[in-house]
Amino acid sequence: MSASNELPNALPRPAGELEALERAWKPPTGWRRLTAVNNSQIGLYYLATALLFFVGAGVLALVMRAQLAVPDNTLVSPGTFNQLFTMHGTVMMFLFAVPVVEAVGVWLLPNMLGARDLPFPRLSAYAFWAYAIGGAVFFCTIFFGASPDGGWFMYPPLTGKEHSPGIGADWWLLGIGFIEISAIAGAIELIVGILFTRAPGMTLWRMPLFAWASLVTGFMIVFAFPAIIAGTILLELERALDWPFFIAGRGGDPLLWQHLFWFFGHPEVYIIFLPAAGMVSMMVPALARTPLVGYHAIAWALVAVGAVSFLLWMHHMFTAGLGPLALYLTSAASFAIAIPSGVQVFSWIATFWKGRVSRDSPTLFLLGFHFTFVLGGLTGVMVAVLPFDWQVHDTYFIVAHLHYVLIGGMVFPLFAGICYWTPLINGHRLRERVAGWSFGLMFGGFQLAFFPMHIAGLEGMPRRVYTYAEGLGWTLWNVLSTIGAFIFAAGALLCLLEAVRTLLQPQREPGNPWQAPSLEWVPQESYGMRSIPQVESRDPLWDRPELPREIQDGRHWLPGTAFGGRETLVTSPLRADIRHLLRLPTDGWMHFIAAAGTAGFFLLLTVSWYLAAAACGITAVVAILAWLWGLDQPPPRARARIGDQVTVPAVATGRASHSWWAMVIVVAVDATVYASLAFSHVHVSMKLDVCPPPGAALPGHGGWAAASLVLGSLLVAAAVRLMRRERQGWLCAAIALATVATVAAFAVDFGAHRQAGLDPTAHAWGATVSALLAWQGLHMVLVLLMGGYVIARSLAGALRPDARATLDNSALLWHYVTVQGLVTIVLVRFLPQWMAG
Repeated sequence: MSASNELPNALPRPAGELEALERAWKPPTGWRRLTAVNNSQIGLYYLATALLFFVGAGVLALVMRAQLAVPDNTLVSPGTFNQLFTMHGTVMMFLFAVPVVEAVGVWLLPNMLGARDLPFPRLSAYAFWAYAIGGAVFFCTIFFGASPDGGWFMYPPLTGKEHSPGIGADWWLLGIGFIEISAIAGAIELIVGILFTRAPGMTLWRMPLFAWASLVTGFMIVFAFPAIIAGTILLELERALDWPFFIAGRGGDPLLWQHLFWFFGHPEVYIIFLPAAGMVSMMVPALARTPLVGYHAIAWALVAVGAVSFLLWMHHMFTAGLGPLALYLTSAASFAIAIPSGVQVFSWIATFWKGRVSRDSPTLFLLGFHFTFVLGGLTGVMVAVLPFDWQVHDTYFIVAHLHYVLIGGMVFPLFAGICYWTPLINGHRLRERVAGWSFGLMFGGFQLAFFPMHIAGLEGMPRRVYTYAEGLGWTLWNVLSTIGAFIFAAGALLCLLEAVRTLLQPQREPGNPWQAPSLEWVPQESYGMRSIPQVESRDPLWDRPELPREIQDGRHWLPGTAFGGRETLVTSPLRADIRHLLRLPTDGWMHFIAAAGTAGFFLLLTVSWYLAAAACGITAVVAILAWLWGLDQPPPRARARIGDQVTVPAVATGRASHSWWAMVIVVAVDATVYASLAFSHVHVSMKLDVCPPPGAALPGHGGWAAASLVLGSLLVAAAVRLMRRERQGWLCAAIALATVATVAAFAVDFGAHRQAGLDPTAHAWGATVSALLAWQGLHMVLVLLMGGYVIARSLAGALRPDARATLDNSALLWHYVTVQGLVTIVLVRFLPQWMAG
């Protein structure tokens, strides 16, 4: 594409094309901003909310540091201190760290990838509002003394009903549990967006490294977060219904919680770090004015870190009494993960060395990141050594290590990003003098706050103590840490206030102040770029300086709107070849109502307002169904024009549809939650001398239930074939019979367990079996909803060959429910026989 006559749109653009595009993407104003779904608005809402939680959690930390500044201090009571450190860790990890990296992705990725928006805008908006509403209510519990106080890791038996009888633990379990669902929704959006909405020609090896990092992070969320969702379900069931999963006296095991929590918890460290590393890989070449050294090595290193992180969950359990083989393997993996992390660090250093580095505020924050994160990595290698970890476990050495990794590895890159990308919002940069002072205060304050904690930990100061006696040798280190914490907070606040001041300046063209090579610096409006570019290299703005002008003049793909609405292009996952046009939903209320209903359902359950919670739950389901009803619609025409002589399909079905692949990811999440519950059953069973335990009995063989499940799936498969023949009456009958068969299978299996005398309160074995049945029962409700929804669309004439995503996606989930039910039947009945044999 070196000559203008080779551009997709070389002819003069028709009158009114740009105006039609602006009308389609016009953002809502005033109170209707609640209805916005565009990434350019939702991404900024996300960022602002996450930074507010960062400030709130920081205030809690300052109160803790003030309490620990001197020995025998009584600024706060022990109970209040327990709530403070629990809320500080919980808010930082769940309400700031993970949401803020997803927020940056929602805001920046469409522009980096050359897309108009992400493929499921309402899903992003739903995820944000559920997070914002739920997170705000959860944070406010600190003002009423109702916050959790068992630590951000919520270890039982401390958090069981016996030792935590209040509702603080329930706020954590129900509030954080559904906020993780919000994070998973964001991950699905990012994965599908990165794989299917890149600009034509942007192959995987031309993709920005921030997109690589976000893609790996998205898959990590999909497979890590379900473990904590399963854990919170089990612990809440224990607290609410007395099902003894973690009560040792009735066959439970407190270590089961640690396995579930840390299978999520250690990958979460890298879920936080990898997007920040991707941001660094975008900023370093721009600030050094040279291409990144080792692009391919960094991409593979991101994948390696994501994979190895799942082998490290027992890294946090070295003192929990595990067997030697598990300890040795986990220790080796803890050493190994330093290798791909080091590859990235050396690539960044080499790029700085190769280029001509500008001494701007983003550079300062990036240099601070390098120094701090490398020190945190070195202490990470130290705690991978088993004898050393046994000495410093649960001391302030671990507190120091954690903050060097998380603040060094994520907060410093984030503030570099604030300085670097703020011009994209209104064209203004932060003042360099103020940003420089902010960096100096943050960097100096951080080192003063957290380096002394290493020494205090080595001298024996334990974590999570609200005070300490004089004469233990800890006073000096705590005084220094408290002073440093306030200095760090002053620097962070200075930067955030400067960012607010900058954003209040009049709007102007952002230009490209860093002369960066990536597409987000192409002029953007509410619709993103005027036309979707054909990408031919990894650094398109450096390799093709005229590209921004061509895009603005509408010379590339889809310079207007094919059907008068919001649209973007779907491309192939590997080579980014154009596949079809994707029509995007516009602003509306349904996602907001669904998010508020979801938040209300979980939060009202916490305070035992069951009728109100049920009303909120029903409202959320109805809103989601209404939101979905308007999406799966036939296009006005079978093909859409996106270039002078180029038309593409206006719809895709089955595996060619991006929504089908999104459902594949949903099934993966569902299966991982189920695998965590199944692991819990196996874990409890393996601890038994006799399985099932005395007083419990196995149900019947389960053959009728299995046959009924298979019949349901066969009927759904038949319905899919009937759709191709457009035989709607037979399709409705097949779906109705499939619904009856699937629900009947569960009823038969549940009845067999009841007949065998299943008692979930007597023993943990019965509790885990009941949890598996309850999970399958939840899916029966889902089957009823799916079956009724598909039949309703068919009867309304909305289900047709060119609008059949509802059926295709429901069939995929339906087949998974069948497999899950069959596994449950086999696992419960045959695991005891395998153990006995």
